[in-house]
Amino acid sequence: MKGKKLVSLILSTVLAFSLVGCGDKKEDGPYKAKMPTGVEKAEIFVEPIEGISDDFIRGVDISSIISEEQSGVKYYNEAGEEEDIFKILADAGVNYIRVRVWNDPYNKQDMGYGGGTNDTAKAAEIGKRAAEYGMKLLVDYHYSDFWADPGKQKSPKDWAHKTYADKVQACYDFTYESLKTIIDAGADVGMVQVGNETNNGMAGETDFTRIAELMNQGSKAIRQLATEYNKDIQVAVHYTNISDYNGIDGVLKKLEEHQVDYDIFGISYYIFWHGTFENLEAVMRNVVDNYGKKVMVAETSYAYTLEEGDGHGNSVGEADLNKNYAATVQSQATAIRDVMATVAKVGENALGVFYWEPAWIPVEVVDWNSDNWQATVDSNKLKWEEFGSGWASSYASTFDKDDAGQYYGGSSWDNQAMFDFWGHPLPSLNVFKWVKYGTECDLKVDFVNDIELKVNVGTELVMPETVDVVYNDRSKNGPAKVTWDAAQVAAIDTSVMAEHNVVGTLEDGSIVNCHVAVEFVNYVENGSFEEKDTSMWNVIYETANPTDYQVKETDAYTGTTALHFYSTEEVYFQLEQTITGLEDGNYYFSLKAQGGDVGKQAVTYGYVKVGDQVYQADFSLTGWCVWDEAVIEEIPVTGGEVTVGVYCKTAAKGWGTIDDFYFALVQ
Repeated sequence: MKGKKLVSLILSTVLAFSLVGCGDKKEDGPYKAKMPTGVEKAEIFVEPIEGISDDFIRGVDISSIISEEQSGVKYYNEAGEEEDIFKILADAGVNYIRVRVWNDPYNKQDMGYGGGTNDTAKAAEIGKRAAEYGMKLLVDYHYSDFWADPGKQKSPKDWAHKTYADKVQACYDFTYESLKTIIDAGADVGMVQVGNETNNGMAGETDFTRIAELMNQGSKAIRQLATEYNKDIQVAVHYTNISDYNGIDGVLKKLEEHQVDYDIFGISYYIFWHGTFENLEAVMRNVVDNYGKKVMVAETSYAYTLEEGDGHGNSVGEADLNKNYAATVQSQATAIRDVMATVAKVGENALGVFYWEPAWIPVEVVDWNSDNWQATVDSNKLKWEEFGSGWASSYASTFDKDDAGQYYGGSSWDNQAMFDFWGHPLPSLNVFKWVKYGTECDLKVDFVNDIELKVNVGTELVMPETVDVVYNDRSKNGPAKVTWDAAQVAAIDTSVMAEHNVVGTLEDGSIVNCHVAVEFVNYVENGSFEEKDTSMWNVIYETANPTDYQVKETDAYTGTTALHFYSTEEVYFQLEQTITGLEDGNYYFSLKAQGGDVGKQAVTYGYVKVGDQVYQADFSLTGWCVWDEAVIEEIPVTGGEVTVGVYCKTAAKGWGTIDDFYFALVQ
């Protein structure tokens, strides 16, 4: 047996016997944290969730915690004293711990793959420590040796060359033996996942019939142990990409048709990736009402800062943020409170929420202003390799050469933790205990979004007198008076195209930035089709409408959306928009287009109508992503109104996309 795996087995055995020999670690039973009995004064505002149950799961996944501690990471309570993180979490209202389990996360030389190197032994230790502080355990079997998600569901090494029949048996055996070890260590197991984000497969299998059978083998082992230990252990499945309501409903139908034995439908819901709260609620209600299953959010998170702490980069940056929540501690708490509120709204069969990796902080914090920052990054790299405290070590490359083999390193999650980079709990960690009664605090500005101001070349710069702000309690959001830096404003020359930044100050001292772009302003509304409202555009066609607003980044010139056209019949359409309120002058027009199979007689051009005068410019469609441009210069405009548009007439099965309409005053 490999050395490190032998150590893991010994560790599990020691953990088990330690409990058998001495009973509960604390004489009066598991630790019971003191919870609020009413509204509490706090540094942040938390709105109470009406009717939330005391049994509502307020969970966290801290699978990386053992590797973090082995790397020297320490955690502190609110008094600034070093303390066991499990006690810190319990005191913050956490009642459930989730832990991932990989079959064999080691290479042939017994070097760990990283990401916590979460084998059964580590899960057993985490489960034992959680139970000592009164927290139940959700065991998350990936049925792989490393990360399993929609993009990869690799078979464990030991199963890769087995017959399918032997793999089925191995799934049962591994689940039974691993879960038994975890229970024997003292974990209070309440839930077990059979697979992690299994949208596109599990354990190397992609055929749903086989996936269902493997799930049922895992479920069979869990049910068997629940009977043997006389425990109520629920079986969960786990999926993501829930913004696709119909896709998730299709999964639920397959699970039902294949008679998969499970109790809970777990979903990943990250605000910045997985759609609206309305859709989240609809998906959960569908699970409960139409399929008779319980539901939970198995993963969620939100950033509290955009800073980067360990030298590896962040998974979530400014472009990912939801417009309703900034990268602040207050917004992090509010975002997670709102996720919990949405789940609670569904009723008692919506069990709760797990926050993913709130303690995955830097091993050593990089001071980017220091001349020695590279030495800290290099030190981190050594510890990520030795202890597995980064998302992947280089040793994982033998199992996952395309991802871990190229991008191994540290935590990309440290800006989404609920501890600061040095291990001190953020006020947002207490959202778990505060959601029942809420908090009260002074009204404060949570965030002010930067202002984008476009000024046409040669016109006067007029700075806004107010800016929209978001308060901590969200009750008084709206305009607030702002004072701009007079010297910065005066320094802007609007006769020259350039970009500037002006700093403003609110009455409470909050700072806001205004990014001023002196440019030729585009008067076409939604010219790149990125806004969902397309009512400003008028489509003209003779038979069936051959166009749609297609969300597909590879077919758009910029952004993700473009006007797409295709028909099995002859393609004909015009798309146009009328623009009013223009000042007299000379204007410039352009659009971008790509496509093909249009035929030799195709007619394609962009146009501008000014009164009875029509200006037009041809463009060609010669292949996929071979972008051409229609440009019209020197368009004299009087009367304040024009119509801009595109005309396309092609052979049957002609196709393409139109994007980035532009109409600007140039003189």
